[in-house]
Amino acid sequence: MAETGLGVGRFLADGFGLRAQLAAFLAIAPEELEGRLPSSTDDLAALHPGSFDPERVEQFYEDAVGTGHLLELAAWHLGSADYIADTLRLQQLFAQGQLLDFGGGIGSHALAAAALPQVERVWFVDLNPHNRAFVEARATELGLAAKLGCYRDLADPALPRCFDTIVCLDVLEHLPDPSAQLEIFADRLGPAGTALLNWYFFKGFQGEYPFHFDAPELVESFFRTLSGRFLEVFHPFLITTRAYRLA
Repeated sequence: MAETGLGVGRFLADGFGLRAQLAAFLAIAPEELEGRLPSSTDDLAALHPGSFDPERVEQFYEDAVGTGHLLELAAWHLGSADYIADTLRLQQLFAQGQLLDFGGGIGSHALAAAALPQVERVWFVDLNPHNRAFVEARATELGLAAKLGCYRDLADPALPRCFDTIVCLDVLEHLPDPSAQLEIFADRLGPAGTALLNWYFFKGFQGEYPFHFDAPELVESFFRTLSGRFLEVFHPFLITTRAYRLA
């Protein structure tokens, strides 16, 4: 598989420059960043239950988590680089045309997609304004600003009606109605398009993921919708992320 300027090798080397970019964005010393990354997951989890209302999920991710989500996501991407690398390889197989990165976080997949010649434009959607600002800054630094735009939600009129590729990773378990989100994806995926999805409807063995939804009826509804609206497309990577086309 051919490498681009932001290929898997570059991600494994430095996360596309993630550490330096995040320290600069947060205006902290690199040493302080290194000290904060290991505790970032616990720090974010500590917001539960006080700041987390399952009935106001959008408000939580848009306002309450602040820049803490950037740190938690950075720690995850750096600490699980081999896994993330395989999801980037998977994206290289299917990404094309107009690409939606829904809930794109710190932008690893959006940036890598924008560097692919077969991708015309990346539409990065994330509720958190800090995430959007950080990804915009990263895209500018990496020379990708012309191919990547950041938006709060899918209702923004600037977004195209249909996408050739939809990427939604580590997001669906955070939604109170993931089945409804699947219906939206099915409505906005082009007839020959591909959706790359994963999910983890589990709060953790020690409750380390308190913001994940895991109600049995929610999970069953999700899988019924998934099987009714999408057909899985085989790929060779042994990872939780799966590829789908419309059924």
